[in-house]
Amino acid sequence: MYIVTVDFTISPGRLADFLPLMLDNARVSREREPGCRQFDVCRSPEQPQAIFLYEVYDDAGAFQMHLDSAHFRAFDAAVRDMIASKQVRVHERLGD
Repeated sequence: MYIVTVDFTISPGRLADFLPLMLDNARVSREREPGCRQFDVCRSPEQPQAIFLYEVYDDAGAFQMHLDSAHFRAFDAAVRDMIASKQVRVHERLGD
């Protein structure tokens, strides 16, 4: 499995705009992308502007298909100015 984690810090005053778009992107990814196995959107109770994504794909190709999808490109363009910082990490799941 190919695991992607993303840490976002959302710009002040933009969280209410960002969250519905993020949640829709996750839902559409799970529903329409056969290689997307899991897409969790999480928020820190102590720092509401800190959003964490945990995404599971079959492989790197499935993740690339996600990045190339029309819905992701539209999401990415829509939220670009809402994001103060973003860090993407790639992981491999070990074991079963």
